[in-house]
Amino acid sequence: MSEKNKDKLGTESPFFALQKIYVKNSSFESPNSAMVFQSEWKPSITLDLNTFYEPIEEGLYEAVLSIAVTAKNQEKLAFVVEVDQAAMFAITGFPQQQLDEALGSACPAVMFPYVRETIDHILLKGGFPPLMIAPVNFDALYTEKNKKSA
Repeated sequence: MSEKNKDKLGTESPFFALQKIYVKNSSFESPNSAMVFQSEWKPSITLDLNTFYEPIEEGLYEAVLSIAVTAKNQEKLAFVVEVDQAAMFAITGFPQQQLDEALGSACPAVMFPYVRETIDHILLKGGFPPLMIAPVNFDALYTEKNKKSA
């Protein structure tokens, strides 16, 4: 990184910044919409959430937050919406454990409001009401994932 990120001793100070946020992939299916729209809307919703990341170059990473939402209404498939929200983050000066935590927890937390808005927009365009996805504790998910892999 630049000289601005060096402290008085010449060591690199921690730096974390969102560089770019974008939708990497999205899909929407509503195979039974005509039938679903004619019945009372009381859906059962399932939500799958995954995160992953990869280095682009030194100090620059791409993080991806993937969310898939499936809704059934009276046992008929109403919709499936999948969104991969991605972002590039500049991250330097962190020890490896803190870097992993930043990429596995802080980055998805930054991206979550964007993916939630994207899903709501897609559903509205598909004729469905917005889906108020509850906030997610990415710190807890990161900790749980690490416990499983240990």
